[in-house]
Amino acid sequence: MDGVETKTEKSLRWPLAGNFSREVAKLQRRTMTENEISKQIVDAAFKVHTTLGPGLLESVYEAVLSHELEKRGLVVARQKPLTVVYEKFKFEEGFRVDLIVEDKVIVEIKSVEQIAPVHSKQLLTYLRLSDKRLGLLINFGEALIKNGIKRIVNRLQD
Repeated sequence: MDGVETKTEKSLRWPLAGNFSREVAKLQRRTMTENEISKQIVDAAFKVHTTLGPGLLESVYEAVLSHELEKRGLVVARQKPLTVVYEKFKFEEGFRVDLIVEDKVIVEIKSVEQIAPVHSKQLLTYLRLSDKRLGLLINFGEALIKNGIKRIVNRLQD
């Protein structure tokens, strides 16, 4: 048919092509820096906020943002419990992180009128306890999402 291959013809000709591209994507993802991941998160948050607007529950933004990031090929863990170690004892009741993207960036989601100083402190503590370097505090309650994104660092290197 005028030089255009169907998907079936292509898969017969290159049976490993699909697997190869998935493996390349995995390798690229493993080498992404915290800053590269955060750019994807901010872009996805902008898309979600532009589409849905402010005023929904945090759980809605969490689910939709997670979906948007996964569509971009990123690995996202939702509501992941992290253990707190205190005086050599482990406490499973530590805390739950809204999102951890690529096991490198913590995303704390809010949907409030205004971010309180305690929210930034909370995220910094999450970063320290989990030994992560970068966190994003995203408030979907803001009229303009650019005013609702705060970057929190914990010994991040350029």
